[in-house]
Amino acid sequence: MPGFVPRHISVFPSPQELGSSLAQLVAQRAAESGGRFSLGLSGGSLVRILSQELPAAAALSGPAAPARWVLAFCDERLVPVEDPESTYGAYKTHLLSKISIPEKQVVIINPSLPVEEAASDYAEKLKEAFQGENMPVFDLLILGIGPDGHTCSLFPDHPLLQEKEKIVASISDSPKPPPERITLTLPVLNAARTVVFVATGESKAAILKRILEGDEENPLPAALVQPHTGKLHWFLDESAAKELTVPFEKHSIL
Repeated sequence: MPGFVPRHISVFPSPQELGSSLAQLVAQRAAESGGRFSLGLSGGSLVRILSQELPAAAALSGPAAPARWVLAFCDERLVPVEDPESTYGAYKTHLLSKISIPEKQVVIINPSLPVEEAASDYAEKLKEAFQGENMPVFDLLILGIGPDGHTCSLFPDHPLLQEKEKIVASISDSPKPPPERITLTLPVLNAARTVVFVATGESKAAILKRILEGDEENPLPAALVQPHTGKLHWFLDESAAKELTVPFEKHSIL
């Protein structure tokens, strides 16, 4: 079954408790980095969770701490920043207005470019942000998961799951609209020091059982995230975890 990498599954009574613990984990990893801290974020419901909880958790390390953060996005839709579908746009409105990460340390796509060029441009920006490293090693990646088992913009049975060379890839036939996106690839996800998957709600229960307990010949994209030397965490609420039979740590109300 998937799980070659030791994983830690934490189950919380509600998304609120999950969000608080997730924000504490981000702040803890940032403090442990001892300086520059690289964070990759995903969109969807994570925007709301992190925007509510992260500013207060980050402030505990002192107001200057986020000035050393480098922020990037695990995938992005090829839409203008003002578009409601823009992940960066959502974080800019709801999180970056509350936390002082220098603008030059927020790595974003250029949505005016054609999708393949946007992917190449984003890859170059990442290499620059990671001081010339060919393979960016994030201190922390926070990933979501779709009801079909996709993560980032890596979808089941898609050729991008076989990508071994590129750190950023383009997709123009996304099964989920909008069709044009850029995404980090599996080699980058698996190079990270810590990866946290976040899933909430009953609609995720069946797919989580497949990912965390299944033994599938053709694993779902989220099951292919197995950090080579990093840590793998799953943060779930009780609704999402309701079908699991594997051991997990259950958290009580804070």
